[in-house]
Amino acid sequence: MKEVLLISGFMKRTLVLLSLWFFIWFPLEAFCSTGNTSSSSNPKVINIGALFTLNSVIGGAAKPALVAAINDVNSNPSILNGIELKLILRDTNCSGFIGTMEALQLMESDIVVAIGPQSSGIAHVISHVVNELHVPLLSFGATDPTLASLQFPYFLRTTHSDYFQMYAIADVLDYYGWREVIAIFVDDDYGRNGISVLGDALAKKRAKISYKASFSPEDPESKINDLLVEVNLMESRVFVVHVNPDTGFNIFSVAKRLNMMSGGYVWIATDWLPSYLDSREAVDPSTMNLLQGVVAFRRYTPDTNLKKRFISRWKNLKDKGSMGPGGFNSYALYAYDSVWLAAHALEVFLSEGGNLSFSNAPKLSDTDGTVLHLSSLRVFNGGQQLLQTLLRMNFSGLSGQIQFNQQRDLIHPAFDVLNIGGTGTHRIGYWSNYSHLSIFPPESLYTKPPNISSGSQHLYGVKWPGETSKVPRGWVFPNNGQQLRIAVPNRVGYKEFVSKDNSPQGVKGYCIDVFEAAINLLPYAVPRMYMLFGDGKRNPNYDEIVSQVAQNKYDAAVGDITIVTNRTKIVDFTQPYMESGLVVVAPVKEAKSSPWAFLKPFTKEMWFVTAAFFLFVGAVVWILEHRINHEFRGPPRQQLITIFWFSFSTMFFSHRENTVSTLGRLVLIIWLFVVLIINSSYTASLTSILTVQQLTSGIQGIDSLISSSEPIGIQEGSFALNYLVDELNIARSRIVKLKDPEAYLRALNLGPKAGGVAAIVDELPYIELFLTSTNCLYRTVGQEFTKSGLGFAFQRDSPLAVDLSTAILQLSESGELQKFHNKWLTHTECSIQINQEEENKLSLSSFWGLFLICGIACVLALTLFCYRVFTQYRRFSPEDEEAEVEEIEPSRLSRRSILSTSFNNIMDFVDRKETEIKEILKRKNINESKQTSHNSNGQASSPT
Repeated sequence: MKEVLLISGFMKRTLVLLSLWFFIWFPLEAFCSTGNTSSSSNPKVINIGALFTLNSVIGGAAKPALVAAINDVNSNPSILNGIELKLILRDTNCSGFIGTMEALQLMESDIVVAIGPQSSGIAHVISHVVNELHVPLLSFGATDPTLASLQFPYFLRTTHSDYFQMYAIADVLDYYGWREVIAIFVDDDYGRNGISVLGDALAKKRAKISYKASFSPEDPESKINDLLVEVNLMESRVFVVHVNPDTGFNIFSVAKRLNMMSGGYVWIATDWLPSYLDSREAVDPSTMNLLQGVVAFRRYTPDTNLKKRFISRWKNLKDKGSMGPGGFNSYALYAYDSVWLAAHALEVFLSEGGNLSFSNAPKLSDTDGTVLHLSSLRVFNGGQQLLQTLLRMNFSGLSGQIQFNQQRDLIHPAFDVLNIGGTGTHRIGYWSNYSHLSIFPPESLYTKPPNISSGSQHLYGVKWPGETSKVPRGWVFPNNGQQLRIAVPNRVGYKEFVSKDNSPQGVKGYCIDVFEAAINLLPYAVPRMYMLFGDGKRNPNYDEIVSQVAQNKYDAAVGDITIVTNRTKIVDFTQPYMESGLVVVAPVKEAKSSPWAFLKPFTKEMWFVTAAFFLFVGAVVWILEHRINHEFRGPPRQQLITIFWFSFSTMFFSHRENTVSTLGRLVLIIWLFVVLIINSSYTASLTSILTVQQLTSGIQGIDSLISSSEPIGIQEGSFALNYLVDELNIARSRIVKLKDPEAYLRALNLGPKAGGVAAIVDELPYIELFLTSTNCLYRTVGQEFTKSGLGFAFQRDSPLAVDLSTAILQLSESGELQKFHNKWLTHTECSIQINQEEENKLSLSSFWGLFLICGIACVLALTLFCYRVFTQYRRFSPEDEEAEVEEIEPSRLSRRSILSTSFNNIMDFVDRKETEIKEILKRKNINESKQTSHNSNGQASSPT
């Protein structure tokens, strides 16, 4: 509400001043007109206004282009049916106040379209005027992104908004991997709003503007010098310069004097710089020498024949009407297209019955009915219709396709990406809203599917400041006398990792040696200062150390800091220099020998399946051998004993029965191979159980620890506390904090019943040192149940974290990390884990392949045996059986008795020796042959 009152007061004062100005400059007759509305159904002349700074880089290019466009429209009989366009020019003279006065004076001329201004600040003010008077404002130079808001419905931009240019810059910064930039900009609507969009674009890529350096266009070089000296003391070496083309060149001349155009610096300029250079027919070498290595953006316009013909006419156009220093630049094309846009829209407007009429503005009257001196300003009645017509236009202009999208922006925004080097500029690629960075012209990509993945982004090589082709790192340590503030935990126990020292460095340990070695591998110096965190009486809270790094109280934290999820959310970690994970340590005792130890090598399932296969294979061999091997024949009781004896005697390869059949021998060979493997494995496992010391513990791992209610020890300051409580839901009352290995030992010796702990949960590197210090009296139980690592913590988006990660990898590959480990963390190799009985047992999963092979062999052998028996049975039919069947009366022969008789016959057939069956079949074949011969002779001797 306060802002509304301030704006209202400002508008009232402005109206009073404008009233006084009009009263002085305009004759009284102008205010005594009795008509409220004027119209012209078939005008011969239509007024079009233009408003910009004539004596400027943009204005110098825009004026001849506007004049040329007006002449081309008026000389073209195919448009507007002979109606003449009249251009009325007003000079804003780079002043917001003068620009406002000129705009009001321009509106008095009953213009239907206004072209301009080039200044975003003036455009904000004039947009309020055209809103009230319903006059469309076509701006070819006001690129402030906020002008596209719904607040300014009659503002229509005929060039591309800086919104797209800032996203193009963000893509280039992301392409080269820079995460922090310093923005240098002019402190007005154009500069502030453009840089605001750049900040939003960088935030989407996890980058940021680390500092915003603004200045006024009227500031002398001394102020610019102070500004650049200030930013040169900062960390970032990437500068984005977003200023006006008429005043921005001083930035680079001052930077050159400060040696800020040398190697390691990155300068990115918006389209103001190419506009400045393009407007000069010949840029002197001293000017180009100041800009070597700068990357700049220029609004892209396709190389069409229309554009080429216009450029060929440019010299004559400039000589006819140009004021000031301006030569040709891209704004000339947008200004030219603005006139043609208005002409095409007016033609459609008139053909659709639009009326070029004006009426008094009711809002320019006092509440008591008296008319203000601004009543000479009249509302264009057809403004809304003409505005909608402008938005529907679609034609090819000098700058490309003139067509507006739903957001009232020109379609296909695109920019040239330029590199200034040598005596001119070189295009290193393009940026378009369709495909982002590419080395191909944007129009060639519009017919293809859009692809903005990181792998599809390409630019040609760049010659950076300092005449180098190597991409600058983009940052240095601030040259402001401040050292890197490094927090180091002041540990009480496990001082091998890090501890206080009396040396000038102040700290020592494994972590410090790794960090110093990594720092020494960097190609730049890192001034640093180690600062102990903690009172030295108890281990500090590591979460608190990380939190203070995130809060900028420290720049980094070096020590045995575990990389866990909640910490990575607020800081950046380097590559882990040591693996880690939580394990459980518990007291153990030697397991007593058991009289049933011979059963331990196999699991229950393994014993059951093995026994079943012994019986199964014995039965299969008996079936295969029973008909042809007398050793497998005899009374049923004897045959059953034979099956059991043969089955289990194969365990010791002591079976006395010989196998005769081929199928039986095949099954037996495969089974003996399986038995050999099982026997060997059983013997090895049993030997290990009986000869190796067996240790047991009441705690079997983290799961049994969770299910119990006994106290658990952890290291003070460790993340294990939060993990056990929050993730595993262990009661906080069960947790006992221990500060050093001596406390570990006392707690484990006392045990849970005497005020100690049942087990200790800590990270593996500490446990290895603890087990060594206790001569391996304790063991870890269960498996390592988390996986993590130790790393160095830095503030978010710190480039030093990335460089140190690379250095740590180099240390790992060269073997230096292992040397540091051997120096500080040497430990006696204990059998880390106790022998878990269930884990040492041989299970079915290790042998199911052998059982599968043996089972398949048995099934195949039985299948072949049954097929052969069935084939023989079909040929076999005893004579007594046939006679017996004939004597039975058909009525007394039931189906059940037939099936029973058939089954008994089959079983009797199978039980017979195969030699008997073959003898019977042989006699049957002989009888059948004799019978066939007798029948043949009988038929031959019968009378005919």
